[in-house]
Amino acid sequence: MVPTEKIWHNGRFINWEDAKIHVLSHVVSYGSSVFEGLRCYDTPAGPAIFRLRDHMRRMLDSAKIYRMIDVGYSLDELAEATIELVRINRVRSCYIRPIILRGYGQVGVDAREAPIEVFIACWEWGKYLGEEALVNGVDVCVSSWNRMAPNTFPALSKAGGNYLNSQLIRMEANINGYAEGIALDPAGYVSEGSGENIFVVRDGKVYTPPLANSVLGGITRDSVLTLCRELDIPVIETFIPREMLYIADEIFFTGTAAEITPVRSVDRIPVGNGRRGPITQKLQEAFFGIVNGTAPDRYGWLTLVSSVEPVPSGS
Repeated sequence: MVPTEKIWHNGRFINWEDAKIHVLSHVVSYGSSVFEGLRCYDTPAGPAIFRLRDHMRRMLDSAKIYRMIDVGYSLDELAEATIELVRINRVRSCYIRPIILRGYGQVGVDAREAPIEVFIACWEWGKYLGEEALVNGVDVCVSSWNRMAPNTFPALSKAGGNYLNSQLIRMEANINGYAEGIALDPAGYVSEGSGENIFVVRDGKVYTPPLANSVLGGITRDSVLTLCRELDIPVIETFIPREMLYIADEIFFTGTAAEITPVRSVDRIPVGNGRRGPITQKLQEAFFGIVNGTAPDRYGWLTLVSSVEPVPSGS
């Protein structure tokens, strides 16, 4: 990670190295945080943040689920702070991480008396699963770790504590030579990757698990559903049995970090012909056309960041 200059913290910009919390902050012991991941793309019209308000709305929804009712900042204020953060850090493209956490002052499990802190950071970050993965795809496995059961952790909240499960899925996959793991839900149906939603293509139809399968309501997932409808690609939200992964024509992940990344094998079984399929490619072209500014932003997904100049060489 290459630091940028400033991080937004509770309404003001501070130096990157000053963004610190106390070791006894509630979040350290109990994982009491919610967060988002956004991308800002370098377009011909300037830096543009993808679905900024949708991400901020989801973060505030995540906070509300965990009883962080009043975080001190509205959706509009958080969106404007994010735009200004990109502007003052003078980055053309970047990954953005807003986070709401419970800070220092309450040591018990009941978090309601712990102070709430809000940070927004950004930095340059390439393709999550590798540049070549967008074309060649990645090798994945079905994880031995399941997603959380209903009424254990709220899957619709993008909470820091939920990602302990994701860490186990990803570490197991990487240790065993895979790029990513696919988790099943408690009933044994396909859920999602450690940090990505999943889509399966069979006979020209696109299938994806419904939110009831312990799935995070992904912003990129929603974008792909929209693009499928636009491109007249039949899309079905339904329970997906594990074995459907082995007979799929195509499989791809979606997410802010992963964007749209094809899967070329599952448990060493090739997916289709073992390379990116035509529907995945068509969706990639439609998606990247919008976010890179080479196609019209017909859904209003991009928020332009004005007056951003390149960082001078050597700065």
